[in-house]
Amino acid sequence: MPLLIQEVPVTNAPMELLLLADPSEDKIRSYLLRSKCFVASSGAVVVGACVVQLRGTDSHELMSIAVHPAHQKTGYGTELLKWVIEYYRNSGARQLEVGTGTFGHQLAFYQRHGFRVTSIDRDFFVKNYPEPIFEDGIQLFDMLRLTLRYSVNVV
Repeated sequence: MPLLIQEVPVTNAPMELLLLADPSEDKIRSYLLRSKCFVASSGAVVVGACVVQLRGTDSHELMSIAVHPAHQKTGYGTELLKWVIEYYRNSGARQLEVGTGTFGHQLAFYQRHGFRVTSIDRDFFVKNYPEPIFEDGIQLFDMLRLTLRYSVNVV
């Protein structure tokens, strides 16, 4: 079944999905109202969601992207990310940014789509979350900041 991706009001953001990408509901709520929310649906089922926030006149940050565990490894996350990349490219954005942990499949996921590491936010996860966050049994400390710069089309 084809994937339908569309913007939804942030008041309809699927919190249970967004919590898969960011374990703090307070943090999600802190950026949600200043962002756009997109959902991916297969038939009547919402299988993925992402939130993107404006970071300047032509820069945006992907704050969160998640696919329901029952639908992971199906290509839905890739399809959603590609859609968001094109959406912001077509809107005239200069770049799309994202922050992620320093290892694991998320880092490779973004790099496969053209994102490059641009900085490190040291101790981000210990300074910004009340409880330690672990991925694959390893505690996250630093956040890698990645950027996808859109090429400028000259006529």
